[in-house]
Order: sequence, then structure tokens, then C-alpha cells
Amino acid sequence: MIRRFRALPLRSRLALLVAAAVAFAVAAVSVTCWFIVQGRLYAQVDDDLKQATQRPQQYSQVVGTLNNCTQTPQGAPSQLRTRENYYLELVQADGTACVSSNSAGLVKVTGADKRVAQEAGSAGSADRVVRRNGTDDDGNAVRVRTIPLTATQGLGTEPQIVPGTALLVATPLRSTQSTLNDLALILLLVSGIGVLGAGAAGLAVARAGLRPVDKLTAAVEHVARTEDLTVRIPVDEPADDEIARLSRSFNSMTASLASSRDLQQQLIADAGHELRTPLTSLRTNIELLTRSEETGRPLPAADRKALLASVKAQMTELAALIGDLQELSRPDTGQHSDRTQIVAWQDIVESALRRARLRGPELTITADVEPWYVRAEPSSLERAVVNILDNAVKFSPEAGTIEVRLADGVLTVRDHGPGIDADELPHVFDRFWRSPGARALPGSGLGLSIVARTVQQAGGEVSLAPATDPPGGTIATIRLPGAPTPPPRQEELLG
Repeated sequence: MIRRFRALPLRSRLALLVAAAVAFAVAAVSVTCWFIVQGRLYAQVDDDLKQATQRPQQYSQVVGTLNNCTQTPQGAPSQLRTRENYYLELVQADGTACVSSNSAGLVKVTGADKRVAQEAGSAGSADRVVRRNGTDDDGNAVRVRTIPLTATQGLGTEPQIVPGTALLVATPLRSTQSTLNDLALILLLVSGIGVLGAGAAGLAVARAGLRPVDKLTAAVEHVARTEDLTVRIPVDEPADDEIARLSRSFNSMTASLASSRDLQQQLIADAGHELRTPLTSLRTNIELLTRSEETGRPLPAADRKALLASVKAQMTELAALIGDLQELSRPDTGQHSDRTQIVAWQDIVESALRRARLRGPELTITADVEPWYVRAEPSSLERAVVNILDNAVKFSPEAGTIEVRLADGVLTVRDHGPGIDADELPHVFDRFWRSPGARALPGSGLGLSIVARTVQQAGGEVSLAPATDPPGGTIATIRLPGAPTPPPRQEELLG
């Protein structure tokens, strides 16, 4: 049953759930209403029976008309009858009943009636009253009130309980049950109409509420079929319900996917362009070497040595470019990657400085490094610092100076090279972008992109700016959140 329900469309399930909820509520209200009305009707019948027997001095008049009962006073029963079809009978302690000539019939005596008769005359028996449903000798339903019999010995005499005898007064329940049956039929009809109406309303509401979901589904199917990421779902502003949020999320997702695909295509195009130059040069050099071997005309030793050095340099450039592409192709998992840990940034800077001094032995590199601990991926952070230092080494004049300082989580690298024009600063962190003055120098244009990516993953900031004191050169600045001392536990986040 549950599987069949889950197999239904969402709008059908919503309609069924609404109909079921309304059916439950209507059923609860109807049953409660029916029992309340039944209780009120029975209370009214009990009140009528109580009114009919509220004068004890009249009982002796009733008793006088009952046949086959001994020691009963004489009287007229008509004074007791307040409406037609009353059942009047005396019940003895042994269960025998004496019926009035004006009684509508004989009511079947139960054990509760006999107990009232048996206790008549004992202490507290005057308060003994039995109210119940019963049947007469024809099987008709009646409402019964049984009380101890009281009688007077004469006018002005105080009524006394007759020991061993109870008075049973009953009235038919035909009209009461007819009313209850009519009420039950009406409630059943109203409930059925209400459930059907609720189901129809639920289906209509489900269709109206799921119409945006249908549009979203159609858009997703269109994207899956055509790979068209320009599809957008219109959102009525300033709507802020679940459907509007879902539509905005879908629009944001498709926009992000479109941007990611554009960046991927741009990366592939730029990588192809960058790879084409060293590959062409490699092919040319290898063809020269091959032709020299095939023709038997060896190249001069100096030319051959220069050619092999060029091949080696181009292979190194290709290896660096491939490494940069691999670095950029890694998913951007942020600073909470499994590879991140608490690292001593000053140690990473010292390691990067050793590598930079090897690449620029003719340069003077000064360093002022203070302790600072950050959460980052050690290898990526060292690569970022090395890229910054490589740029400083590359653009520094011969026998120039590079100043490195790490204090309070801020790393600054200042060179005294030609600097960067103001109109080029917005593009320095773009992939494969190279300034016109640097295109003749080795490099792929990915170094600063890798720096920006690594720093952002570590929750920091990176910037380049022209040096002003004294003017000339460039200042690269990296800010990372952290602390001057390591945390007590390796798992704690800094910042």
C-alpha cells in the first residue's frame, strides 16, 4: 500500500493527504456531534421521566390500578401520565412485575431493577435510581427509570417507601432513535461531500502550487537534453517562498555551471595556445637534429650544444606549464580540505627563500621573518610564496635587492624592477595573462593565478601594488589569518 502511494504523482499524493486529513477531522467532528446530541436527547428523556415521577404522593394512586399486586392502595393513574405511551409497572424483589392497565406494555426487568426493589426501605434507598435503556415485550427500545416505590396511607400523610417494591417508568425511544438516525445520515452525507470537496480542492491547490515545480522540471529536462545553460526561471519579486528560493537556486546553479564551462573552455584554449609555442619550437629543434643525422651533415658542436640547451629549456617550460595546469585543475575545496593543517608560515617562507636564492644568486635577498601559524595546505602555500619570489627574481635588475618581511600575518615582497602599470594591475591574477614587457621572459602566466587561488583557499588576501618609498618596483602583499603561537590542539581553527 505504501509503495503504491509513493508511486503516485506528487499532486495526487497531496490531494489524497488533504482528503484524508479532512476526512479524519470531519469524522471526528461528526462522531463527537452525534454522541453529544445523543447525550442531550437521552438527558431530555430522563428529565421527562423524572418530571413524571417527581410527586411521590401520586404513586399510591398508580399502585391502586395495578392488578395482581397485594397491599396496594387505590387511586387513579391518569394523574401521573404527562404524555402518552408511558410504561408503568411495579417490580417486586423477586423480579415479578405488575403492569398498570394504562401501561403501554411490559418492560423487561433486569437485575438492576430487582436490586432497587430489594434495597427499598433500607437506609439510603430513597436515593437509589436506575436509568437505562431496555426493551418491552415486543422488542421496542425504551428508556427506563427505576426508583423505590413510595406511597401515602392517607391525605396529609408523609410518603413512605414501600419495602421490597420498585416503581419502573419507561417511555419509547422510537422518536429519539429516529432523530439520531436522521442526524447520522445527514452527518454522513455532509462528511462525504466535505471529503470529496476537500479532495478536489487539494488537487486544485496541488496543481496550482506545483505549477512552478513543473516549470522547473521542464527547465531541467531542457538543460539535460540540450546542455543549454542560459535557461533561467522567472521569479516574481519579492517572493520569498520555497518555490521562489528553489527557482533562484536553480538560476544560480545554471549561472555557475555556465561560468564554469566558459572558464574551462577559456582555460583549454589558453593552455592550447601556451603549449603550441614550446611544442612548435621543440618540433623544429628535433627536426633539425633528425635532418642532421639523416643527411650525414653534423651540426657544429656549438650549435648542437645550443640546440640541446634550447630543447632542455623548452622541456622544462612544458613541465612547469603542465604542473601549473594540474594545480589549477584541482577542485576548489576551500581551506577545510583534508590536506590542510596548522603550519608554521615562517618555516615555509624560509624554505621558499632558499629556493629563490638559488634561482637568483646575483641578487641580494633580505628577510625579516616573525613566527606566524596558519591553517593551509603546506605544499600549495609554499608554491604560492615561491611564485611570488620568482616574479621578484625575474623582474629585479642585475645585482638588485629583494626585501622580504613577515609580521603579524602579513608577508610583503618588494623588488626594485620596472614595476607594473596601473592599467595592468586588474589583470595580474588572470590566468595566462602576461604583461607586454614580460612576454619575452620564461613563464606561463599562471603563477599569480595559483597564488590568488591558494591564498583565497586559506582565507586570506593577496595584492600587487607599485612601490612608492622609494618609487620603483613592485610590492606583493599576502595576508593570512592565524596567530603568533600554535594552538593547544591541532584541530582548532585559527582566526
